[in-house]
Amino acid sequence: MKRALDIAVSAATLVILSPVLILVAFLVRLDSPGPAIFRQVRVGHQGTQFTILKFRTMYVAESGGPEITARSDSRVTRIGKHLRRTKVDELPQLINVLRGEMSLVGPRPEVPSYMALYTPPQRALILSVKPGVTDLAALEFRNEEELLAAAIDPHETYVQDVMPRKYELYKQYVDHHNVRMDIVILWRTAAALVRRR
Repeated sequence: MKRALDIAVSAATLVILSPVLILVAFLVRLDSPGPAIFRQVRVGHQGTQFTILKFRTMYVAESGGPEITARSDSRVTRIGKHLRRTKVDELPQLINVLRGEMSLVGPRPEVPSYMALYTPPQRALILSVKPGVTDLAALEFRNEEELLAAAIDPHETYVQDVMPRKYELYKQYVDHHNVRMDIVILWRTAAALVRRR
């Protein structure tokens, strides 16, 4: 049922929002040189690496810096700021969901360098399910970029403060997840996005 929900919702959303997606892709290309889609390797189910898709929100020449982003990050483009604030940059991940690399709901996929900082048992738990477009941690840390912008050392804050709390929420999801829980998280995510606008 979870996979059926993933396919039905992601396919329907991609079809319904296709004019918006095309417009966003055009605006990203118009705003700064480079491709409309940003690709990055993430760690997925059972440790399999895959390429996550997002609308590009950074200048191409600046995209090779730190792997976490604070709100004041100078690498972010003008339109990128709006895409990140509204989470529209995440919409191409619906293609990852259709491919079976991600689920609509599940622990957010980390880059290999940050996933390696978890202990082996923690990694085993996180990677026991498919990564998701949204989850409990994404809801709690929807203002993560502001939190990191206020930190003296964003990397240290992310590793010492954010990652342990995210793990607690990942474990809560893995231990109790079901289709009803997924629907509730999707509803809460949609409500949070509406409020941000």
